Amino acid sequence: MLDWTQCSVVERVPGKVSGAWVFKETRVPVQALFENLEGGATVEQFLEWFPGVTREQALAVLKFAESSLAVTAA
Repeated sequence: MLDWTQCSVVERVPGKVSGAWVFKETRVPVQALFENLEGGATVEQFLEWFPGVTREQALAVLKFAESSLAVTAA
């Protein structure tokens, strides 16, 4: 599981969107990005549909998730 506390572009505020991880200064859940991409949307479409989220935020979240997949050499 990802430690979203290490991603500077997201926040979790009790009582805000049921405590889900959201893009900072928005009410857009991070999960919405992944659900839309899995559904075939592009990042461009996501940004159009959720105008409160910046390109930098979306790309930072994707890069953060990608970095969790990196395998460290022993």
